[in-house]
Amino acid sequence: MKKDIHPDYHEITVVMTDGTTYTTRSTYGKEGDTVKLDVDPKTHPAWTGGQQRLVDTGGQVAKFNKRFKGLGIG
Repeated sequence: MKKDIHPDYHEITVVMTDGTTYTTRSTYGKEGDTVKLDVDPKTHPAWTGGQQRLVDTGGQVAKFNKRFKGLGIG
């Protein structure tokens, strides 16, 4: 490998949304930096199976449901 072309790989602390922390190695920031997550596997619906909520902006969801209500797929 060529010298001086790779980013510095060092330890950082990651703070999850519930306050738990862990140490990992990364090229983010500098040695000892802390990353606070806004979304993580403990809170994101993709991992928790949470219910999605549709925001009906301008009645688009209602328009879609009205148009395709008799389709009966399933």
